[in-house]
Amino acid sequence: MIIHPKTRGFICTTAHPEGCAKQIENQIEYIQAQKKFTGPANVLVIGASTGYGLASRIAAAFGAGANTIGVFFDRAAEGSRTATAGWYNTAAFEAKAQEKGLKSFSIVGDAFSDSIKAKTIELIQSEFGQVDLVVYSLASPRRTHPVTGETFSSVIKPIGPTYTNKTLNFHTGEVSTTSIEPATEEEIRQTIAVMGGEDWKMWIEQLSEAGVLANGVTTVAYSYVGPEVTQPIYREGTIGKAKNDLENTATELNERLQAQGGRAFVSVNKALVTQSSSAIPVVPLYISALYKVMKEKELHENCIEQMYRLFSERLYGEGEVQVDEKGLIRIDDWEMREDVQAEVERRWQELDSDNVTLLADLSGYQKDFFQLFGFQTEGIDYEAEVDQNVDIPNLY
Repeated sequence: MIIHPKTRGFICTTAHPEGCAKQIENQIEYIQAQKKFTGPANVLVIGASTGYGLASRIAAAFGAGANTIGVFFDRAAEGSRTATAGWYNTAAFEAKAQEKGLKSFSIVGDAFSDSIKAKTIELIQSEFGQVDLVVYSLASPRRTHPVTGETFSSVIKPIGPTYTNKTLNFHTGEVSTTSIEPATEEEIRQTIAVMGGEDWKMWIEQLSEAGVLANGVTTVAYSYVGPEVTQPIYREGTIGKAKNDLENTATELNERLQAQGGRAFVSVNKALVTQSSSAIPVVPLYISALYKVMKEKELHENCIEQMYRLFSERLYGEGEVQVDEKGLIRIDDWEMREDVQAEVERRWQELDSDNVTLLADLSGYQKDFFQLFGFQTEGIDYEAEVDQNVDIPNLY
């Protein structure tokens, strides 16, 4: 079939298998062109099919020669409906890993469930014995608790007063004003249950009890802080409460793992175009302005570049891992540079529909968004017939 992008708000409902494969190839080529680093040998990535989780898997496999297991929730093609981008991404990754002679396996299912945790442990025991790196990079709007059975839903809302600021329709380029009502206590509780640290802790506890965590194991989860302009909707809002919980969990896990020479970190990463970030009001406009400034200053990094720097310079660099006063790894350091933020803030005050293409990188945002789903990728003929049915090698 011929596959074109179909969008509904911040969601793209189609994905292109060849475009996704090309994106994976580009990321692998970037890693292979960099200096190799001595890193993990056997890696588990929870949330491995898109974004930072996928880039982590690529960086570990093709930068350090690691064997990997990826856990994710994606769907195969069905009839005229394409597979999800994460499905196509993983199929391409697995094929390239096989070519390289790397051991890799993929597990599709609900990572919040005990059954998927048990399945993952069985696979580690049979194929790797133990893992020495666990990356936790889940992004989901809902979670069903494996013990209580309660299903939680997250919301993106401020806490306290109603929040009003500029926002961007990145499809049309329209800059408008949005107002978001504050969250209730119940919405805060549920958002923490979905996006906080409880499930990460459950993973580490069950892996530890099964004896599949190697001595000296590292685990890392990902977070974001961001600028002053997004604080009410992000760091001071419901998401921020969940991220605080995630970061507190890192401290708890670090204490637990120290007995076997292990360590737990949260890495605060740069703002990037993802399906999740596209859903947060205000954020697409901020990212568009940020990208314009960082590209002008030659500081811009995409997802794979961020993860290479995290792995090669921080987690597996020389000496102690650099952290801030809260114990967080700050790979958002270039984004949060004083000169970068000052220029973004200056532009923010002026931004409107008439000047958004001059003051912000609207076209770059749009391209990054569609490339998440395999579109607008150089070298792909989007008018050609393509088979939407793609199998994932080593699907466990």
